Amino acid sequence: VQLQASGGGAVQVGGSLKLSCTASGSAFRRYTVAWFRQAPGKEREFVAVTRGNGGAIYYEDSVKGRFTISRHNTESTVYLQMDSLKPEDTAVYYCAASSTMILSNIRNRSGYAYWGQGTLVTVSS
Repeated sequence: VQLQASGGGAVQVGGSLKLSCTASGSAFRRYTVAWFRQAPGKEREFVAVTRGNGGAIYYEDSVKGRFTISRHNTESTVYLQMDSLKPEDTAVYYCAASSTMILSNIRNRSGYAYWGQGTLVTVSS
């Protein structure tokens, strides 16, 4: 599967952005799809994930209540709605997918075989 991330941009503190991750290929509904982010000088970190086949959703603690992940299987797209953005949310955001994810590995980069190209989010005060 190939992933295309989009929707990044520059916003002020407290603003909102909606990222999209569109996949090519078949059987999208079975894939676990996650968002990760990488700030300058830092490692790539988990943000949120939606499991395939109507499974659970998980968030990293710092984005709970502010970010919402959703998926539209007919469109083969996963969205990340980001509200109440903070300067520390500034990063390149990547979407990733896996067809064989196990729960214990769901927050780890190594669990995802497919990655999009990244989209930059900049939050300024």
